[in-house]
Amino acid sequence: MDILIKSATIIDPQSAHHNTKRDILIEKGVIKKIAASINTHNNVKEISLENLHISQGWFDSSVSFGEPGYEERETIDNGLKTAAESGFTNIALNANLLPVTDSKSTIQFLTSQAKNNAVSLYPIGALTVKSESKDLAELFDMHSEGAVSFYDYKKPITNANLLKIALQYAQNFDGLVQSFPLDVSVSKNGMMNEGVNSTKLGLKGIPSFSEELQVARDLYILEYTGGKLHIPTISTKKSVQLIKEAKKQGLDVTCSVAVSNLFLTDDLLEGFETQYKLLPPLRTKEDTKALLKALKEGVIDGVTSDHNPIDIENKKTEFDHAKFGSIGLESCFGALQSLLPTEIAISALSNLKERFNIPFETIEEGNRANITFFNPDVAWTFAEKDIISTSKNAAFINQKLKGKAYGVFANNKLVLKK
Repeated sequence: MDILIKSATIIDPQSAHHNTKRDILIEKGVIKKIAASINTHNNVKEISLENLHISQGWFDSSVSFGEPGYEERETIDNGLKTAAESGFTNIALNANLLPVTDSKSTIQFLTSQAKNNAVSLYPIGALTVKSESKDLAELFDMHSEGAVSFYDYKKPITNANLLKIALQYAQNFDGLVQSFPLDVSVSKNGMMNEGVNSTKLGLKGIPSFSEELQVARDLYILEYTGGKLHIPTISTKKSVQLIKEAKKQGLDVTCSVAVSNLFLTDDLLEGFETQYKLLPPLRTKEDTKALLKALKEGVIDGVTSDHNPIDIENKKTEFDHAKFGSIGLESCFGALQSLLPTEIAISALSNLKERFNIPFETIEEGNRANITFFNPDVAWTFAEKDIISTSKNAAFINQKLKGKAYGVFANNKLVLKK
């Protein structure tokens, strides 16, 4: 497909055209020409949109769908459509499927199902067999087949020796290990942040230190073993401090934050609305401020939507029976852009590419086109009509956001929101 993007402001610090308004001609998936004005022949599709900005395609390091096993929550096809219309050209897919993504064949299934799509799907392999935290899964085989990291989604590694062995073994092929930051021994049956609000509501809490204990333990293990560790979705001020100190010591650790933990607080749980039942839980205003500061300073390496579709039977029920999780792809950029300058928001959605071995494609002539289209200034309120996902469990419903994705061009395919 050949397209001509008209009058787009380029946001790409690695490009010579950063912060300039340009026309971009793309032929056969490759950026052919970038100039102040380009005229071309009739069979090229022109893209001209209000206040059009473009950047390198965004990457989400923690996305869940439902196929295979939970197709009622989300299929791969509709999930990738949701990602594309939300501005993401690359997603890392979590292993929480049925069967769990813990072998070469399960990796092959996911990559084959996602072929010929604008969005590139990168599978995350389970760290342990069936994500049961007993035996290491086939890490090398999955890595050879395209797994970009190893993670038992939202399941903490309770056995410290298992994490030690995983970090040691993965060094043989430069593998990336993820460890969910939660010590279940001090958070068992917890449903929300432990604090004033949990006491008021009479709900069992998940204390901040249940996260911080696990982060501290994992960093000690990493110091001993070496290797590459990623700590997904941290949520507390103290976790930031621990990771900041570990980076100063030279440990090879990165971390991410879910956009919900930057934007929302546990004050929202007063109505016992299950769309706010998340893991990690929504914390306090003090935590959100610390997380935002850490993101600006580079202590936190990237932001994820932590997109997790849950079917209505498991979400629209009593609060204590509802599953944790929210969809987030559709609202991610608008929430992030409400909190941060555009350039920092875009970086937060791109910085983890290198860590997960995702191609980093600058907007320059001769490069493959992997581009997100967006308007950073439009103000809107996220409503049910904006949900593209099959599941409707959205924590950002009725939130006022700023900035909206138009779609993407990647893998020589154009997807624009209708």
